[in-house]
Amino acid sequence: MAEKSKTPLLDKVAAPSDISDFSVEQLKQLAKELRDDTVRSVSITGGHLGASLGVVELTVALHHVFDTPKDRLIWDVGHQCYPHKILTGRRERMHTLRQGGGLAGFTNRGESEYDPFGAGHSSTSISAGLGMAVARDLAGGDNHVICVIGDGAMTAGMAYEAMNNAGSMDSRLIVILNDNDMSIAPPVGALSAYLSRLISSKPFRTARHYAKEVAKKFPRQIEEAAAKVDEYARGMVTGGTLFEELGFYYVGPIDGHNLDHLLPVLKNLRDDEEHGPVLLHCVTEKGHGYKPAEASADKYHGVSKFDIVTGKQEKAISNAPSFTSVFAKGLIAEAEVDDKIVALTAAMPGGTGIDKFSERFPDRSFDVGIAEQHGVTFAAGLASEGYKPFCAIYSTFLQRAYDQVVHDVAIQHLPVRFAIDRAGYVGADGCTHSGSFDLPYLCTLPGFVIMASADEAELMHMTATAVAIDDGPSAIRYPRGEGVGVELPSKGSILEIGKGRIIREGTKVAILSLGGRLAEALKAAEELASMGLSATVADARFAKPLDEDMIRRLAKEHEVLVTIEEGSAGGFAAHVLQFLANDGLLENGLKIRVMTMPDEFIDHNKPDTQYEIAGLKAAHVVANVLTALGRADEADPAILAQLA
Repeated sequence: MAEKSKTPLLDKVAAPSDISDFSVEQLKQLAKELRDDTVRSVSITGGHLGASLGVVELTVALHHVFDTPKDRLIWDVGHQCYPHKILTGRRERMHTLRQGGGLAGFTNRGESEYDPFGAGHSSTSISAGLGMAVARDLAGGDNHVICVIGDGAMTAGMAYEAMNNAGSMDSRLIVILNDNDMSIAPPVGALSAYLSRLISSKPFRTARHYAKEVAKKFPRQIEEAAAKVDEYARGMVTGGTLFEELGFYYVGPIDGHNLDHLLPVLKNLRDDEEHGPVLLHCVTEKGHGYKPAEASADKYHGVSKFDIVTGKQEKAISNAPSFTSVFAKGLIAEAEVDDKIVALTAAMPGGTGIDKFSERFPDRSFDVGIAEQHGVTFAAGLASEGYKPFCAIYSTFLQRAYDQVVHDVAIQHLPVRFAIDRAGYVGADGCTHSGSFDLPYLCTLPGFVIMASADEAELMHMTATAVAIDDGPSAIRYPRGEGVGVELPSKGSILEIGKGRIIREGTKVAILSLGGRLAEALKAAEELASMGLSATVADARFAKPLDEDMIRRLAKEHEVLVTIEEGSAGGFAAHVLQFLANDGLLENGLKIRVMTMPDEFIDHNKPDTQYEIAGLKAAHVVANVLTALGRADEADPAILAQLA
């Protein structure tokens, strides 16, 4: 006898249209099954569990009430989109989540028509949604546009820029504030639900509009007073005054886990064709419905594979400390003897190691929220007053503050120190989080000192060096994951600015590495030696200023020079080539090969596989050398084909 399915309703759902006729009781059962299925899927793959569990009922309600994909449903960031993926025809592939060739961990336009806008960075949904709404209006369409944005993403200025713009327009747009930082308490109970249902209804809104029109017939002072009474009365009940000031019609707060509350309000908003922008405030609980997540401090925001019953995560045994933890160790050691050192991050204290710094120096640590632009200029202000700020931001997120890096830091020669985590490929988070472009976008800036650590001891030394650089900005980039296992000093030593180091001496081939590819460069040198090709391996340490003496020596004393870096074209190698050209070092037969990230976005996979795809492994170094020397027939044909 076949085993009875634990998800009988979910088993019937191939697309959102399949739940359009479900009863409320069926939707409640579907939500329970969907939550269990989400937990099961993420227990196999790992991923962003807590946020997804917090929006299960909301996801069910939205797909029941609205006609997706005709109605555009945009999930801000997208780390809460797993239930959405399950309901939109991707359930059978959830075991491939964040794996090579599998489903993305965020929404992805190329993956499904139900993902109208891709994301990975936060606070983009309202801007994108407004664009879609205006496009609909210009085309004479009648579909809905719904943006779901979390309270964390609402800390970014871009969300308010979009709301300010949308509030000044008449385009129909529904923004759902998914607030999981507020407790589900009595204010979000029956009375609030009744009021939310009432004020979202057409009769109430028509009456409110009529009252406003009547008020306009009275003297101006009375009209303004009436408006304030209406606005602040609603604000006192619902807390929506700020959103009303931005031009949105505010509804809420309502319990985002109660379908009896959600469904009628969403239907009211759907059926009112006359409204402009509306904000629905839903209160949810991150990790809701799964006890281990509810009990966890971070509500299982991001997890590795885990046991469903106990919630215990499978953690790989670490053979070496992570670069992130080494940075924290190095910064704390420096701050112990220098009270001018302060640290800040943009909503990523755990991801950058600033949480550890904060435990030791709570008054010298700052989390500015998802506000990289503000964070960089905040750091510039600190630097202008003689403090030594370390701005710890992932490479991919620092992109969001490039103007501030240029205008507020570089032009003013302010000694802000940028600790750039996640340099290079990052694995399961994919191309939205890869640290690909910081070298090109920073190396062009006058006065910047830019370092890249090849191992964890180097990171300690570079942290100490950044402290000592007090006449302009500096940056240290380092990869995600474990170090290489070298012994760590108790405190870093100050490096000579713009000086690299020779790791291995050779005669025929020179491999100049910047950052985390040094280990692969050394492997390549070993393999070349076995083929009778003696190789020098150098660690540049500095992308700017270049060690011109070392580069000149490598160019003059070797037949082949290969550069390798974990960054896109236009970075370190571009500056090396410019120096070689201007110094006349390309005119005497030097054979040079440049190895950077390829001109493409590489999707989620294991980092080692991403570097294989990118052609940045030891075998690729060897193939480049052999090709330069006219010995391509000795190289691996598959590797040669990849380099072609």
